[in-house]
Amino acid sequence: MARELTRFIYVTYIASTPEKVFEAITHPEIARRYWGHENVSDWTPGSRWQHVRANDARTVELVGEVRESTPPTHLVITWAAASQADNPDSYSRVTFEITPYEDMVKLTVTHDELEAGSSMAAGISQGWPIVLSSLKSLLETGKPLDVFAKPKAA
Repeated sequence: MARELTRFIYVTYIASTPEKVFEAITHPEIARRYWGHENVSDWTPGSRWQHVRANDARTVELVGEVRESTPPTHLVITWAAASQADNPDSYSRVTFEITPYEDMVKLTVTHDELEAGSSMAAGISQGWPIVLSSLKSLLETGKPLDVFAKPKAA
């Protein structure tokens, strides 16, 4: 029986340049500021990438492979929890499309090949909006959002 797959698409407009948006995604020292994680790779197709928690433990939380990279407009990576890296079925795909739009950038993030109903699908549907809002905030104001903020109990 084939797995049921789903996808998540997020589009935002950022007052920035394609170069700065691509750098923010691919440079660990910038990603750390708005994501609390570093994306580590040389970003050439076929290379591995790691999503490393930017804390003292430096835990590798996600892993994958760079499938396509055309700076500063296009990046495709595979994505899996580090604990499931040995399971080919655990990998999903993330595509970053960075398009100039007047004096700003249109950023489209498509996370697909996700197992429908999985904890990964649930997690990214909550995670991408705050991470990408934090990216937008950092590039536009110099100040990121707290991506680890939790709603206060009533």
